[in-house]
Amino acid sequence: MKMIKVLIERHLQDGLEEEYMQASKALLQACMEFPGYISGESLKDLDRPNHRIIITHWQSESAWREWEKSPQRQQLLGGIAGILATDEKVLLLSPI
Repeated sequence: MKMIKVLIERHLQDGLEEEYMQASKALLQACMEFPGYISGESLKDLDRPNHRIIITHWQSESAWREWEKSPQRQQLLGGIAGILATDEKVLLLSPI
């Protein structure tokens, strides 16, 4: 079992930053309680304030995949979907 990092890129619609913060906090809180989650951080692009990067650390790819397809994540993503200008992009990364 190899630890992985998951990079999630999101582009917000103009004027919905506060709504995003509330919805993303709920998503992060649920994620933190999910088996296999280690840690994470949310970052804002200094040059493009509507561009967000989330980096999470997971015990394994299978732990991430379980969270990714979980009904809980899908429901919480529904609260973010209307805030995003485009679909989120997800990139799975592992140490070399």
